[in-house]
Amino acid sequence: MATKRSARTVWKDDLLNGNGVVTFASSGIGDQPVSWPSRAERANGKTSPEELIAAAHSSCFSMALSHGLEGAGTPPIRLVTSADVTFQPGEGVTGIHLTVEGTVPGIDDDAFVAAAQEAKADCPISKALSGTTITLSARLV
Repeated sequence: MATKRSARTVWKDDLLNGNGVVTFASSGIGDQPVSWPSRAERANGKTSPEELIAAAHSSCFSMALSHGLEGAGTPPIRLVTSADVTFQPGEGVTGIHLTVEGTVPGIDDDAFVAAAQEAKADCPISKALSGTTITLSARLV
């Protein structure tokens, strides 16, 4: 069964001086302020489209890796994934780097890295972002 998740943004004023509020309509987790300076300069307590992409990608990748490891008979105890999305004004998103550290009994470093590479390729968010260079660092802890 397909699911749909929704968010809404209300933006006021022009790009450089304006600001907006992103509402997470599906989950109801609250509203988050967004602005051009929070995107292109310092966050200053506001989010950006790139941070939202990073959140989506890190959580999707973690789920894909967990599923792959479990399917291989080596379920993880813990995965810690970071996604760093690079935004260059005038160019857009220029790359995403995933970093994952895993506690996975019964697996060696090479097998973990291979599972992480497979999860990177299979993660639905990675597929949606396939026009962007996505790199990966993976290690057991």
